[in-house]
Amino acid sequence: MTEEIVKSALSKVMYPGFTKDIVTFGFVKDINIDGTAVSFTVDITSSAPEVAQQIKDEATEALRTAGATAVNCHIQAPQMPKESSSHGKNIAPQVKNFLMVSSGKGGVGKSTTSVNIAIALAAQGLKVGLLDADIYGPNVPRMLGVSDIKPEVNGNKVLPIKVYGIEMMSMGSLMEEGQSLIWRGAMIMKAIEQFLRDILWSELDCLVIDMPPGTGDAQLTLAQSVPVTAGLTVTTPQSVSLDDSRRSLDMFKKLHIPIAGIIENMSGFIAPDTGVEYDIFGKGTSEPMAKEFDTKIIAEIPIEPAVREGGDEGKPVTFTNPNSESAKRFREAAASIWATIEEINANGGVDNQAVQPTTPPGVSACSTGGGSSAPAQSSGGGCGCS
Repeated sequence: MTEEIVKSALSKVMYPGFTKDIVTFGFVKDINIDGTAVSFTVDITSSAPEVAQQIKDEATEALRTAGATAVNCHIQAPQMPKESSSHGKNIAPQVKNFLMVSSGKGGVGKSTTSVNIAIALAAQGLKVGLLDADIYGPNVPRMLGVSDIKPEVNGNKVLPIKVYGIEMMSMGSLMEEGQSLIWRGAMIMKAIEQFLRDILWSELDCLVIDMPPGTGDAQLTLAQSVPVTAGLTVTTPQSVSLDDSRRSLDMFKKLHIPIAGIIENMSGFIAPDTGVEYDIFGKGTSEPMAKEFDTKIIAEIPIEPAVREGGDEGKPVTFTNPNSESAKRFREAAASIWATIEEINANGGVDNQAVQPTTPPGVSACSTGGGSSAPAQSSGGGCGCS
């Protein structure tokens, strides 16, 4: 029995709810081998006992199959603060609350929702930031009408772009238009960390984070980097979308992220000529899923031409067409989200002020952060922040 054999066996053990194994995530520590007896530690991010037991059972079985006669698997689970995804780490301590906007699949209107929720929260008098963490599909700059604006660099920090009363940063603002990102997971993880650490965010009441679709590297990195206050899932009424949305909600539970609710997008269609609403794709079909995860639908956003036009033209409907039905429902959703965040904090949420930022040596805002094979991205302002 060798360390190579042990790691090969454990690479078949997937972290529950994700598509990567515990070796790839770097969770396997302290491997000791004595003949065919193996002991090791798995340093996981969830304190849920069912997650720990599943990993322990699967790791033990994998090693016995590989020839180990005795297996001692120690699970190192975090001691988490109440209602928190993090165990003491916060690399953006100037931000009081973090809202993770997620979806099980792409194309459901997650970015549109993130933009309008951020603007609606700011309209309540809050200091709000919007981080477009959808690395492969950064659409937020276009939706906010700033796709041709490059951010300023201040020392080794990048200044967020201010628009519609919020602060915003996106990979789309750092790259040339149309340029593709062909990045492995490690670089995506690095980019998420640098967006949190190396962007000069103000003292924000809330940072809305538009995540990539699915449950993977970016989601886990965020949960490990900051104490996510709440998660929001965006879905459409169709069953194929609901199936994937369940995975998103399950991810929140596994990562100890309180669920602020579900937004059902494309929920009905409002005819522009008559104002009559038709349920062409269904409506309210997310209700059973909401009950399953002990949460609620906080908005049913209809298909309304004003939403599409606002997104394409960089004029978000919540700001430029406040009397539209969609804008009203986005505002109601934002009010519900903020009420949930306040309740979480009142019941023992993370004290962000007590957590000191950590900056690993050698990390700067302008490093490519993913190995020598990674091409630096030009931001137009001299920063290849990745």
